[in-house]
Amino acid sequence: MRVSLSATSAIMAPISIAPRTSHVALDADGSPRAYHPNNEGIDDNRNAGYPNKGWKSVLVVDPNDPSEPHVQRDGAPFPGYFVSKTSLRSHTTADIDPAAYVNSEAIPYIVFPGAFYAIKGTGRYGDLAMVRAIGTNHETCAIVADGGPTKAPLGEMSLALATALGGDQHPNPRNGRGAPRGTFEYIIFPGSAAQPAWPRTLADIDARARALLADLGGWPA
Repeated sequence: MRVSLSATSAIMAPISIAPRTSHVALDADGSPRAYHPNNEGIDDNRNAGYPNKGWKSVLVVDPNDPSEPHVQRDGAPFPGYFVSKTSLRSHTTADIDPAAYVNSEAIPYIVFPGAFYAIKGTGRYGDLAMVRAIGTNHETCAIVADGGPTKAPLGEMSLALATALGGDQHPNPRNGRGAPRGTFEYIIFPGSAAQPAWPRTLADIDARARALLADLGGWPA
Protein backbone atom coordinates (compact mmCIF):
# COMPACT_ATOMS: atom_id res chain seq x y z
CA MET A 1 0.00 0.00 0.00
CA ARG A 2 1.30 3.42 -0.96
CA VAL A 3 -0.10 6.34 0.99
CA SER A 4 0.29 9.92 -0.18
CA LEU A 5 -1.57 13.17 0.36
CA SER A 6 -3.23 14.56 -2.75
CA ALA A 7 -2.46 18.20 -3.47
CA THR A 8 -5.38 20.60 -3.32
CA SER A 9 -6.16 22.56 -6.47
CA ALA A 10 -8.08 25.46 -4.99
CA ILE A 11 -8.29 27.45 -1.81
CA MET A 12 -10.38 25.64 0.79
CA ALA A 13 -10.44 22.42 -1.25
CA PRO A 14 -10.68 19.42 1.09
CA ILE A 15 -7.54 17.54 2.05
CA SER A 16 -7.68 13.95 0.85
CA ILE A 17 -5.67 10.79 1.25
CA ALA A 18 -5.00 8.63 -1.80
CA PRO A 19 -3.69 5.13 -1.07
CA ARG A 20 -3.21 2.54 -3.80
CA THR A 21 -3.45 -1.21 -3.38
CA SER A 22 -3.84 -4.34 -5.49
CA HIS A 23 -5.37 -6.29 -2.60
CA VAL A 24 -9.07 -7.12 -2.83
CA ALA A 25 -11.29 -8.91 -0.30
CA LEU A 26 -15.07 -9.13 -0.53
CA ASP A 27 -17.25 -8.08 2.40
CA ALA A 28 -20.94 -9.06 2.43
CA ASP A 29 -21.66 -7.49 5.82
CA GLY A 30 -24.75 -5.31 5.92
CA SER A 31 -26.56 -7.33 3.28
CA PRO A 32 -29.81 -8.68 4.75
CA ARG A 33 -29.05 -12.05 3.16
CA ALA A 34 -25.38 -12.26 4.10
CA TYR A 35 -25.65 -15.04 6.72
CA HIS A 36 -28.16 -17.77 7.57
CA PRO A 37 -28.47 -20.22 10.52
CA ASN A 38 -28.04 -23.12 8.08
CA ASN A 39 -25.13 -21.38 6.32
CA GLU A 40 -27.32 -20.67 3.30
CA GLY A 41 -26.46 -16.98 3.00
CA ILE A 42 -24.37 -15.41 0.28
CA ASP A 43 -21.39 -15.56 2.64
CA ASP A 44 -20.00 -18.34 4.80
CA ASN A 45 -20.98 -18.08 8.48
CA ARG A 46 -17.35 -18.65 9.42
CA ASN A 47 -16.56 -15.23 7.95
CA ALA A 48 -18.92 -13.82 10.57
CA GLY A 49 -17.27 -15.80 13.35
CA TYR A 50 -20.33 -18.01 13.75
CA PRO A 51 -20.88 -20.33 15.55
CA ASN A 52 -17.53 -19.74 17.24
CA LYS A 53 -16.49 -16.70 19.22
CA GLY A 54 -16.45 -13.30 17.56
CA TRP A 55 -19.81 -13.27 15.82
CA LYS A 56 -21.24 -10.53 18.05
CA SER A 57 -19.13 -7.96 16.19
CA VAL A 58 -20.78 -8.98 12.90
CA LEU A 59 -24.26 -10.30 13.71
CA VAL A 60 -27.00 -8.62 15.72
CA VAL A 61 -27.63 -10.29 19.07
CA ASP A 62 -31.10 -11.74 19.66
CA PRO A 63 -32.67 -9.43 22.28
CA ASN A 64 -34.51 -12.44 23.73
CA ASP A 65 -31.46 -14.73 23.81
CA PRO A 66 -28.09 -12.96 24.01
CA SER A 67 -26.29 -16.25 23.34
CA GLU A 68 -27.62 -16.37 19.77
CA PRO A 69 -27.81 -14.04 16.76
CA HIS A 70 -31.16 -12.50 15.92
CA VAL A 71 -33.06 -14.16 13.06
CA GLN A 72 -35.19 -11.94 10.83
CA ARG A 73 -38.91 -12.47 11.37
CA ASP A 74 -41.82 -12.35 8.92
CA GLY A 75 -42.07 -8.92 7.38
CA ALA A 76 -38.28 -8.43 7.34
CA PRO A 77 -36.46 -8.33 3.97
CA PHE A 78 -35.21 -11.93 4.28
CA PRO A 79 -37.06 -13.89 6.99
CA GLY A 80 -34.94 -16.66 8.48
CA TYR A 81 -31.61 -14.89 7.86
CA PHE A 82 -29.41 -13.30 10.49
CA VAL A 83 -29.06 -9.51 10.64
CA SER A 84 -25.56 -8.54 9.59
CA LYS A 85 -24.05 -5.30 10.91
CA THR A 86 -21.68 -2.65 9.60
CA SER A 87 -19.72 -0.22 11.74
CA LEU A 88 -21.55 2.64 10.03
CA ARG A 89 -25.21 2.49 10.99
CA SER A 90 -28.32 4.50 11.67
CA HIS A 91 -28.85 5.30 15.34
CA THR A 92 -32.55 6.03 14.87
CA THR A 93 -33.38 2.57 13.50
CA ALA A 94 -33.79 -0.51 15.69
CA ASP A 95 -30.75 -2.80 16.01
CA ILE A 96 -32.70 -5.76 14.63
CA ASP A 97 -33.79 -3.88 11.49
CA PRO A 98 -31.45 -4.65 8.55
CA ALA A 99 -32.16 -1.14 7.26
CA ALA A 100 -30.00 0.25 10.07
CA TYR A 101 -26.84 -0.95 8.31
CA VAL A 102 -25.09 -0.35 4.99
CA ASN A 103 -26.17 -2.98 2.45
CA SER A 104 -23.08 -4.46 0.80
CA GLU A 105 -25.05 -5.40 -2.29
CA ALA A 106 -26.45 -1.91 -2.84
CA ILE A 107 -23.85 0.59 -1.61
CA PRO A 108 -20.17 0.80 -2.66
CA TYR A 109 -18.30 0.87 0.62
CA ILE A 110 -14.76 0.60 1.94
CA VAL A 111 -13.60 -1.42 4.94
CA PHE A 112 -10.86 0.26 6.98
CA PRO A 113 -8.31 -2.06 8.61
CA GLY A 114 -7.93 -1.25 12.29
CA ALA A 115 -4.39 0.07 11.95
CA PHE A 116 -5.32 2.28 8.99
CA TYR A 117 -8.35 3.66 10.84
CA ALA A 118 -6.09 4.54 13.78
CA ILE A 119 -3.86 6.78 11.62
CA LYS A 120 -4.80 10.41 12.14
CA GLY A 121 -6.27 12.00 9.05
CA THR A 122 -7.25 8.86 7.15
CA GLY A 123 -10.97 9.38 7.73
CA ARG A 124 -13.77 7.95 9.81
CA TYR A 125 -16.94 5.94 9.27
CA GLY A 126 -19.32 7.88 7.06
CA ASP A 127 -16.60 9.73 5.18
CA LEU A 128 -16.81 9.64 1.41
CA ALA A 129 -14.36 8.43 -1.21
CA MET A 130 -13.81 8.01 -4.91
CA VAL A 131 -12.25 4.76 -6.10
CA ARG A 132 -10.85 3.79 -9.50
CA ALA A 133 -9.20 0.81 -11.13
CA ILE A 134 -5.94 2.17 -12.54
CA GLY A 135 -5.69 1.86 -16.31
CA THR A 136 -9.43 1.29 -16.84
CA ASN A 137 -12.57 3.39 -17.08
CA HIS A 138 -13.97 1.92 -13.87
CA GLU A 139 -14.46 4.52 -11.15
CA THR A 140 -17.10 4.97 -8.48
CA CYS A 141 -18.07 6.79 -5.35
CA ALA A 142 -17.85 4.96 -2.02
CA ILE A 143 -18.40 5.47 1.69
CA VAL A 144 -16.30 4.26 4.63
CA ALA A 145 -18.72 1.85 6.26
CA ASP A 146 -16.97 -0.97 8.09
CA GLY A 147 -13.86 -1.95 10.03
CA GLY A 148 -11.59 -4.95 9.69
CA PRO A 149 -8.78 -6.67 11.62
CA THR A 150 -5.95 -4.46 12.82
CA LYS A 151 -3.26 -5.89 10.55
CA ALA A 152 -5.43 -6.51 7.48
CA PRO A 153 -4.33 -4.83 4.24
CA LEU A 154 -6.42 -2.09 2.73
CA GLY A 155 -8.67 -3.35 -0.05
CA GLU A 156 -11.63 -5.05 1.59
CA MET A 157 -14.78 -3.77 -0.08
CA SER A 158 -18.51 -4.22 -0.42
CA LEU A 159 -19.96 -6.36 -3.18
CA ALA A 160 -21.38 -3.25 -4.86
CA LEU A 161 -17.95 -1.63 -4.91
CA ALA A 162 -16.36 -4.77 -6.33
CA THR A 163 -18.87 -4.82 -9.20
CA ALA A 164 -18.41 -1.10 -9.89
CA LEU A 165 -14.64 -1.61 -10.19
CA GLY A 166 -15.00 -4.23 -12.90
CA GLY A 167 -15.83 -7.37 -10.97
CA ASP A 168 -18.67 -9.75 -11.76
CA GLN A 169 -22.26 -8.64 -11.35
CA HIS A 170 -22.56 -11.03 -8.41
CA PRO A 171 -19.10 -11.53 -6.87
CA ASN A 172 -18.88 -14.44 -4.43
CA PRO A 173 -17.73 -13.50 -0.89
CA ARG A 174 -17.45 -17.19 0.04
CA ASN A 175 -14.49 -17.80 -2.25
CA GLY A 176 -13.58 -14.42 -3.74
CA ARG A 177 -14.61 -15.37 -7.26
CA GLY A 178 -15.71 -12.48 -9.41
CA ALA A 179 -13.67 -9.88 -7.55
CA PRO A 180 -12.04 -7.14 -9.64
CA ARG A 181 -8.34 -7.39 -10.41
CA GLY A 182 -5.69 -4.75 -10.83
CA THR A 183 -4.43 -1.77 -8.87
CA PHE A 184 -6.99 0.42 -7.18
CA GLU A 185 -6.70 3.99 -5.96
CA TYR A 186 -8.84 5.36 -3.15
CA ILE A 187 -9.27 9.10 -2.72
CA ILE A 188 -10.74 9.44 0.75
CA PHE A 189 -12.18 12.72 1.99
CA PRO A 190 -11.75 12.96 5.78
CA GLY A 191 -14.43 15.05 7.43
CA SER A 192 -16.95 14.54 4.62
CA ALA A 193 -19.43 12.51 6.66
CA ALA A 194 -22.95 13.88 6.86
CA GLN A 195 -24.76 14.53 10.14
CA PRO A 196 -26.11 11.99 10.83
CA ALA A 197 -23.60 9.88 8.91
CA TRP A 198 -26.17 7.24 7.95
CA PRO A 199 -28.54 6.75 6.19
CA ARG A 200 -27.55 8.37 2.89
CA THR A 201 -28.78 7.57 -0.59
CA LEU A 202 -26.43 6.31 -3.26
CA ALA A 203 -27.32 9.33 -5.40
CA ASP A 204 -26.31 11.68 -2.58
CA ILE A 205 -23.04 9.82 -1.93
CA ASP A 206 -22.20 9.90 -5.63
CA ALA A 207 -22.97 13.58 -6.16
CA ARG A 208 -21.05 14.73 -3.08
CA ALA A 209 -18.01 12.50 -3.68
CA ARG A 210 -17.71 13.62 -7.30
CA ALA A 211 -17.99 17.25 -6.24
CA LEU A 212 -15.17 16.73 -3.73
CA LEU A 213 -13.04 15.11 -6.42
CA ALA A 214 -13.67 18.05 -8.73
CA ASP A 215 -12.61 20.45 -5.95
CA LEU A 216 -9.25 18.65 -5.94
CA GLY A 217 -8.86 19.04 -9.66
CA GLY A 218 -9.61 15.40 -10.44
CA TRP A 219 -7.52 12.26 -10.06
CA PRO A 220 -3.80 12.56 -9.28
CA ALA A 221 -1.51 12.17 -12.28
